[in-house]
Amino acid sequence: MTKLDNHPTVKWWREQTHRPSTPPVPLNADALRSLCLAAGADDVGFVELEREAISDQRADILKAFSRTKTLISFACGMNRENIRTPVRSAANLEFHANYDHVNEVSRRIVKTLDQMGVRAMIPGASFPMEMDQFPGKVWAVSHKPIAVAAGLGQMGLHRLVIHPKLGSFISLGTILLDAEVSHYNHPIAYNPCVDCRLCVSACPVGAIAADGHFNFSACYTHNYREFMSGFTDWAETIAESKSAQDYRQKVRDSESASMWQSLSFKANYKAAYCMAACPAGEDVIGAFLSDRKAFVQEVVKPLQDKSETIYVVAGSDAETHVAKRFPRKTVKRVSSGIRSQSIQGFLFGLPLLFQRQQSKGLNAVYHFTFTGAESRRVTVIIQSQTLQVEEGHLGTADLAITADSKTWLRFLAKEQNLIWALIRGKIWLSGPPQLLQAFGRCFPT
Repeated sequence: MTKLDNHPTVKWWREQTHRPSTPPVPLNADALRSLCLAAGADDVGFVELEREAISDQRADILKAFSRTKTLISFACGMNRENIRTPVRSAANLEFHANYDHVNEVSRRIVKTLDQMGVRAMIPGASFPMEMDQFPGKVWAVSHKPIAVAAGLGQMGLHRLVIHPKLGSFISLGTILLDAEVSHYNHPIAYNPCVDCRLCVSACPVGAIAADGHFNFSACYTHNYREFMSGFTDWAETIAESKSAQDYRQKVRDSESASMWQSLSFKANYKAAYCMAACPAGEDVIGAFLSDRKAFVQEVVKPLQDKSETIYVVAGSDAETHVAKRFPRKTVKRVSSGIRSQSIQGFLFGLPLLFQRQQSKGLNAVYHFTFTGAESRRVTVIIQSQTLQVEEGHLGTADLAITADSKTWLRFLAKEQNLIWALIRGKIWLSGPPQLLQAFGRCFPT
C-alpha cells in the first residue's frame, strides 16, 4: 500500500464510506426556517434554483457554487432612525453594521448546516465583490429578485424590496444550498408600496420618477461617489493635478477627508434618502397615516433642506434636477468613471446611462456595425424619450455607424479623436453627423 493508503485520515474516511448510504431527502422547511431565525434572521424564504423568476441568474449562481439546488433568502431589519437622520455618519454606521450582521447570520446558518452534512455557500450581502470584472456585473447573486421570489416583499417605486412588516429598512442575504427543501415560498400577493411618492421628492438627484422611470446613472454617480467609479475619478483627479494647490482647487479638504474615511473604515453612501422617506410596512406606516404633514416635516424635509454637495455628470438629467429642486445643495460636476471595456459592456451600459430628458426631441434609428476584435450588429432606437437596443439591423437607419471595436472603445474613453478615426477609416458614418452628437448627449459620462 502507498503512504496515502496508510494515512489515519484516509483510513477513517474509507471506513465511513463503507457504511450503507441513504438517498438524500429534502430538508424540512419548517426546521430550516427555525434554524435561520435562531441564527438572527428576521424573516426567511426558500426558492428552488429552477424557478423561472431567477432564470437569468442561474448561470452565475452555478458558477459561484455548482452544487446549488436551493436558495435561502433572508432579511434583517435596521434601526430606522439611523437611516432617517441627515447625519450621514450615523446612517452609514447602520448600513455597514447591518451588512456585517447579515454576513454573520449567513455564517452561523452555514456552519450549522455543515455540521448536519449539508454543503452551502455564502455569496456575501454587500462588498467586497468581484471587482476584477468591473465595470461589468461584479456581484455573484442579485439579492432583490431572489427575495421577491422567496416572499420577503415586493419592489417599490424606489427599487428597494419592501418587506410587508419591516418596510424598506432591511438588508438582504442569500445562501446557496446543496439540498432540496420540502416546501418553497412564493411572492406575496400584494405590493407594500403605498405609492406616496415621498422617495421621488426626497431623492437629491431625481433618480426616481413618479411614472416609474429610474435613472441608474444619477443614483450611481452621487450615492456611490466613494465606491468604484467615483474612486477612479478621484484618483485620476490626483494624477492630473499639477500641484497640491491645483488639487485643492479641484477637491475641497472635506472631500479628501471623506475619501480618507471611506478608505480607512468603509465606503460611505452619500444618500439613500429613498429608504429614509419610505413609510411602507406594518411596523413603519403608523406615523405616516396618523399625520402625513408631520411625517413629511420630521423625516423628509430635513433631507431636502440639507446643505450638501451633490455629484452629477455634466449635461445629465441629475444636474438639471438639482438646480431646479434643491437650490440649497451644491452641484459638483464629476466623471462617472465608467469606461466600457468591451462592446458588450458598451451595449449593456446604454440603458443604465440613458438620460431621457437629454433625449427630448430626438427620434432616430441607429445601426451599429462593429468589426475587428468584437463583431456585432446592433440597432439602437431613441424615440419619445425612450431607448430600445436590439440585436441585428432593424428598420431603416437614420445614422449608420461602422467602427473598429477597439477604436470605438478608445473613442468612448476619450483616448481617440473622432476626426482622426474618420480620416483613418476606423469609423465610418452614413447619415447626418449631428445625429452622433445627439446620441452622445443622451449618454453623458
